[in-house]
Amino acid sequence: MRLPAVIGLSTYAELAQWAGWHAPAALLPTSYIDQVTEAGGVPVLLPPVPGVASALGRLDGLILTGGGDIDPAGYGAEPDPRTSRVHPERDQAELELLAAALADGLPVLGICRGMQLLNVARGGTLRQHLAAGAGHRPAPGTFGSHQVRLAPGSRLAAILRPGGGPAGLTLNVPTAHHQGIARLGDGLVPAAWAEDGLIEAVELAPGPGQHPFMLAVQWHPEASQDRRLVSALVAAAADGRGRGAMAGAGRASAGQAADRHLWKQRSIYTHQRDHHPRRRGSRPRQEVWADYGGEWPVAVRRPGPRHGGAGPKRGGKDQHGGDMRGLPPP
Repeated sequence: MRLPAVIGLSTYAELAQWAGWHAPAALLPTSYIDQVTEAGGVPVLLPPVPGVASALGRLDGLILTGGGDIDPAGYGAEPDPRTSRVHPERDQAELELLAAALADGLPVLGICRGMQLLNVARGGTLRQHLAAGAGHRPAPGTFGSHQVRLAPGSRLAAILRPGGGPAGLTLNVPTAHHQGIARLGDGLVPAAWAEDGLIEAVELAPGPGQHPFMLAVQWHPEASQDRRLVSALVAAAADGRGRGAMAGAGRASAGQAADRHLWKQRSIYTHQRDHHPRRRGSRPRQEVWADYGGEWPVAVRRPGPRHGGAGPKRGGKDQHGGDMRGLPPP
């Protein structure tokens, strides 16, 4: 019997409210989870904590989800006054997840913030606030819609417009973001554009040991009835399960130390802790970061107290500052 693909999904770091509780939480709209399960995958939520990348050895694929703005310091910029809901802890955790997925040859799908994170990880920059009237920023708590043009011959076009000619490479997509790509990161290839010329999707040019499914979109496929993108990610993860198991046979222990300088980091869930370095994957972690142009520390979290209680209800905010209850019902 073939086991289903296990898909990791990064989570929002937000204050949430459920029952009589109001506390920091790692949460995610169920629309992401529903699309993974409907495609036959098993979703695993990955909280934004140091060391979360050590879970990648148990996963078959990764989805970097939407959410708040990326810290402009990560791409060498001063913050715009309209840049908000910045969580450096989440940036750090997701950069670790992305680097580990690239090193281990896992398929990756980035969504909205996830595309921006991929661009920053590759040395690109972001436009911190898009002009009004371009259709990217709907009313808070809602998704807008605008047209995108797909690049002929791209993996994205093969998924969304198989067999379509140049005249058929357009579609309407659900959107909700106020930032976008400014300078494109190294090795990234545009795969779609909005009518105003903003890059709406990217693919990473194939590299040694990298899974060929490495793409990201600026829009929100989880907010539509079109399941093809998430389904394609789950299918790619399922196809690579056997190869991943064989490749992982010679991996170094996740506890093996890498020779890196680390900083101390405050988690939104815990008090200040000392951390120690970890390494995983078939290549030394130092090489992974050198490949992707960063000097990001790799840290793991010691066991600590956790928040209990029932799961938070959908009520946080997406990147554009809207209430997540604007999502369509599952």
